[in-house]
Order: sequence, then C-alpha cells, then structure tokens
Amino acid sequence: MAKIAILGAGVSGLSLARYLVQGGVSPSDLVLFEAGSVAGGLCRSKTVDGFTYDVAGGHILFSKDQAAMDWMKDEAGGPAAFDQRDRNTKIRFGDRWVHYPFENGIGDLPKQANFDCLAGYVKAWHQRITDGSDAPQTFGKWVTWRFGDGIAKHFMDPYNAKIWKRDLDFLTSDWVAGRVPDAPIEDVLRAAVGIRTEGYTHQAIFYYPKQGGFQGITDGMAASLGSSVRLNTPVQEVRKHGNGVRVNGEEFDLCVSTLTLTHTPKLFPEMPAQVAEAMRTLEYNGLVSILVALDRPEHPDLSWIYLPHDSQGPANRVTYMSNYATLNAPPGKTSLMAEVTVRGGQPMPGKELEEEVLAGFVAAGLMGREEVLFTDRSTVDHAYVVFDALYHQRRKVALGWLESIGVIPLGRFGRFEYDNSDQCVIKSRALSQQLLAVVQTG
Repeated sequence: MAKIAILGAGVSGLSLARYLVQGGVSPSDLVLFEAGSVAGGLCRSKTVDGFTYDVAGGHILFSKDQAAMDWMKDEAGGPAAFDQRDRNTKIRFGDRWVHYPFENGIGDLPKQANFDCLAGYVKAWHQRITDGSDAPQTFGKWVTWRFGDGIAKHFMDPYNAKIWKRDLDFLTSDWVAGRVPDAPIEDVLRAAVGIRTEGYTHQAIFYYPKQGGFQGITDGMAASLGSSVRLNTPVQEVRKHGNGVRVNGEEFDLCVSTLTLTHTPKLFPEMPAQVAEAMRTLEYNGLVSILVALDRPEHPDLSWIYLPHDSQGPANRVTYMSNYATLNAPPGKTSLMAEVTVRGGQPMPGKELEEEVLAGFVAAGLMGREEVLFTDRSTVDHAYVVFDALYHQRRKVALGWLESIGVIPLGRFGRFEYDNSDQCVIKSRALSQQLLAVVQTG
C-alpha cells in the first residue's frame, strides 16, 4: 500500500484523510504533518471562562451538498451533537435593522435611501437589458453595474472597503460568480414597497456543534485518525525523490499539501525563483476575531449581522455566538464576536482595536458598555483570498509547479480558492476518489 503524506491538518487535510481511511487506506499508511498543538486550521475554536468562539470568524454548517453535510455531522458524533438554527441575518443601518441580503431589504431603509437604492437598481437592470453589456472586470465597477449606484453608495462600497482594505477596483469581479445570487427585479420591487422577499434561501437553516465550537467537527475527524495526525510537527523541507516525495527526510509515495501557498517557498529548496515569486505575491487578508462576553441574559434572535459604516467601528461582521449554540456562553450570559480584517502582510492591530470595536458596538446600539465582562482575541494571518488582476496568472504558476514535482495542492489556501468548509470537504472527497484509484491500481 502506498504511503501518503498530508501537509496540514485543517478541515481539508483531515477530510481527505478520513475519506481515504473510509475507502480502505490503513491509518498506518497516512501521516498528517501539523505545526499546531491542535488540529483544525481555520475551523479551530477557543473557550475562555465558559465562552466559546471560533478563531477565524463565525462558521456555520450548511451545504447544498446534503451528503457532505451529513458526513460532517457524522464525523462530529451525528445529528444529536448539533443545534439547529433558523438563519436570521440583518444589516445594521443607523438605528434600523435591514433584511439581508440588502437588495431584499431596501424597504427597511429610510425613504430617501430606499428611493436611491430602488432607482439605481432599476436603472442598472434596464441598462444591462438594453445594451447587453458584459460584467465589468473590476469589482468596484461590477457592483454599480450589478446593483446600481444607490446600493453601491449605501451598502456595497462601504462594506466591501471594510473587508478588503483596498480600492474596490484593485479586485477583479470573477470571484463573485456563484456567490452573489441575482435577485429577480420583481423581488426588489416588492421589497421596496414593504412586501417581504427572501434571498439565500439555501442558508435558511444551519447547524452548529452543541459543544466545543465549530472545532467540534474537526476534533471528531482528528480523533478518528489517532496517531496519523502528528501535532507540533511543522513541515521543514519537501523534496522530490524518485517517483515520490521526501517530507522532513521521510519518504512518501504520494504527497498532498494544504499549506498556505505564500509560505510554501521556504519549504521547497529546489523551487525556481519565478515560482517562489508567484506564490509570495498572491494577495490575501488576515483576520482578528474578538469575543465580547456580555453580562446579558439574552440577545435579539439574530444569527449574524453586517456593519457597513465607519461610525459602527472597524468590524464588518458580528456573530451572535451565544445564539449559535446554547453552551457557547454560561447560563444567564451572552456573547458577540467581531471580525476585523487586516491587509495581508500588515502587522496585527494593537489592543486599541478592542476599544474601537466596543465603541462601535455601542454606537450601533448592539450593547451597553457596562454589559461587557471581558474581551478575547484570536488572529489568523490568512483568512480571505484576494482576487486581483494577477491572481490567475500567479496561481497557475504556483499550482503547476507543485503538481510537476508530485505534490497535490488542496484547501482554501493550499489552492488559494475562496472555499467554505463544506466546499473543502467536497473537494477532499473528490480528491480521495482519485487517490484511491491510484492506490488500488498501483
């Protein structure tokens, strides 16, 4: 049987390993190299004084692929290990709650903003119909082409500026394909006059582990793999060796890397300079997740909300963590979690960030300052893939070279793809089938 190395024990590496084992590969033939003291990668969670939150932004379990979602539940102990929640997502606009997605909620806006958004949406829709124009290649121009200048001004532009920390025309528009459903013009007209319409209905119900945060899913995978997962074992060197690969001097027949491409060049002594440059210059954003523990017995019945305006502080998204699972906060207490992005390669903000977040929450009417028990932060260097004009060219060079030496790239930052956790599982499932065919015929 072939010996297989998997570099990184995040959700992609763990899922691949579990699918391989379920397909007949012996755990003794698998090695997962994990630099951290715990598996899970971007799906890790943290508990402080009885308050649990996710370290890389708020995660939920849902998928259009029912088999993948059921599989993830089974890995964490089955359906009984999860709380089921109805999604209730809003945008905070001044002192108003606006239905999400924004174009389905413009009737909740003040009258002038409602008019601006409706008029702009209709104009943009009519313009696309009459001139048959293709989508603009830059994201900033795409927003106006797609939604009109009203929605761009009141929500999309300020919100995306908070996330991406770049001029919106630095980004390309191709990444939004399939991520931003096209609301029918009839739905937007209904919304504008107060007739409720729904978007993103595939997320109407989601699931979350009852205990341990989202990491409960990856904990289940890791526990099933046992000693195949080598914690506190960073990858130090990878070299091609015959028909296989050497990892830290150990020989393997097959190698899959989920390691972040921008950090990969230092691990491959034989990598050509132009490949290393392509990897290092891929654009990304990091993230600070800030838990806000509250001395408050209950929240509004909200899942997560968006804060598009600077007056609401630096956070762009807020997760009502204690609404995700009953045990995410002690009895009689609640919690929020702020997400603040950081441009890739820039230093993480200092402790003043927490005070800015809290002041923004108070200004947005989410809480009183006197309710705060404490805050806790977690940071990840890589959270969001940034799609710029050179993204496809750099990525093609990076992935092509890895594959040429027999290293198979996988995962959100192993392939630099904007994948949610369920998509990581789906792609790991597909790769496992390919590898099993090789192993079984080899």
